[in-house]
Amino acid sequence: MEQYLEAAVEAAKKAGEFIQSKSRNFNQVDYKGRVDLVTEVDRGSEEMIVTYLSDQFPDHSIIAEESDYQEKTGSHQWIIDPLDGTTNYVHAYPHYAVSIALRVNKELAVGVVYNPATDELFTAIRGEGAKLNNKPVHVSETTKLQTSMLSTGFPYKLGEHWHRSFDLFKLFYMKTHGLRRDGSAALNLCYVASGRLDGFFEYDLNPWDVSAGTLMVLEGGGVVSDYSGYESSVFDKEILAANNSQLQQQMLEVIQMFPGFSTKE
Repeated sequence: MEQYLEAAVEAAKKAGEFIQSKSRNFNQVDYKGRVDLVTEVDRGSEEMIVTYLSDQFPDHSIIAEESDYQEKTGSHQWIIDPLDGTTNYVHAYPHYAVSIALRVNKELAVGVVYNPATDELFTAIRGEGAKLNNKPVHVSETTKLQTSMLSTGFPYKLGEHWHRSFDLFKLFYMKTHGLRRDGSAALNLCYVASGRLDGFFEYDLNPWDVSAGTLMVLEGGGVVSDYSGYESSVFDKEILAANNSQLQQQMLEVIQMFPGFSTKE
């Protein structure tokens, strides 16, 4: 897997350099939704990553945020978010990242999340642990919800789940040391993996938002599930990540105070 990790790191670094070179210097911001932004930088970053990985591994399939790519038969599939946290990027808030994951036989095998604003590179290979700038990282040892710090995000689409997400935010805010909403699921998951946060939950996500970060949490010693507590797929629309099963159960108890929230109910 080392060759795949090296390729993903190289692609992420190249894209990160491009992203930083365009900071505050892009021409247009488009809207995929009311507050769901996309820029020429998202598209340019994706093109760079896809071109590089396709040249290296022409038989591999690709799923990416901004474009559809022809699916190929085979066991290897790259999942790419060229710029997770576009709104942050547009406002020069330095919490955004390139996220690249590789699935082999439908299992997460390699993950890379790179924040070019801070030059922090999170990496993971299945079975080999998680790293930050090539140094091993681990989840925190917090076991009680009331002494934890969590993070979350909100759906872009207005509706029942949007309102429930805000109700859930208020409830968790009262039951923890703090709850953060800073606009990058990929980085939030890496922060759980490295002990900066104790848990993360969010509804209405896509595979490119969570794939690399999910592997990071698992390899950092944490747990990942859906809102019902079952093993989650990166293609689910919901995710709950925690540093350990004790905190996971306490988070689930709060979430399950809202019947019907899980997409699997």
